[in-house]
Amino acid sequence: MVAGCSNDSGGVSTENSTLQKVLKNKKLVIGMSSGYFPFDMKDPKGDFVGYDVDFANALGKALGVKVEYKQFTFDGLIPALQTGEIDMIFAGMTIRGDRALAVSFANPYFKTGQAVMLPSSDKKTKTWQELDVKGNKIAVGIGTTGALLAKDVFKNAEVLDFEDFPAAAAALGLGKANAVVYDEPAIAVWNLKNAGQVQELEGLISSENLGIAVKKNDFETVQWINSFLNSYIESPSELASRHKWFETSDWLSEVVEE
Repeated sequence: MVAGCSNDSGGVSTENSTLQKVLKNKKLVIGMSSGYFPFDMKDPKGDFVGYDVDFANALGKALGVKVEYKQFTFDGLIPALQTGEIDMIFAGMTIRGDRALAVSFANPYFKTGQAVMLPSSDKKTKTWQELDVKGNKIAVGIGTTGALLAKDVFKNAEVLDFEDFPAAAAALGLGKANAVVYDEPAIAVWNLKNAGQVQELEGLISSENLGIAVKKNDFETVQWINSFLNSYIESPSELASRHKWFETSDWLSEVVEE
């Protein structure tokens, strides 16, 4: 349960909350990191598209404000939020204890997990544990939960940081890595998009929840987002968005890899 806002608790005052700032400016600035299929992507015009974008647009509509998107590397999102460059992080960010020391999360909006992607030529590997041998290279997106997890569970294989998931996947395709560790939905889409070139290893390394992040202790904004989540999740709009991005593939030709 999210606590109420009060100055005594050290929370952001109501007057200084992100919610009040957004309503006053009539603009909501969202921080994203493109390349996270099918949540945060860009079309050929450079506009953001994806499940998170539909979600954020619905949130902006509920507030009656314009939504503006700003691109960052994933590990640059929290600093941008802390300095006020953006109002919220809506980028498929996993709710984690270390991140909660720097930001406040609303309730989860999506449950996912970390999966492993292999080249289709690998016919031997059946479990992720088999990859943990000296000489193997595991590609990850820098600053992601997959990166943190891989560096924890792979004791012998070398974990390589890349700017984002497409860059990690490209390294796999070029033979510079033996596997990629990343969120399962993104790997599933990449597998669909690059059929015959890659494969998803059966089973997850971990499970996790994704959440929207706001400034630390901004309880008023967190409470409002939680209320919005209750009305949006499984609404006709959300179900249509989920169907499009997770159950069809027509949109694959409408996005670019970055």
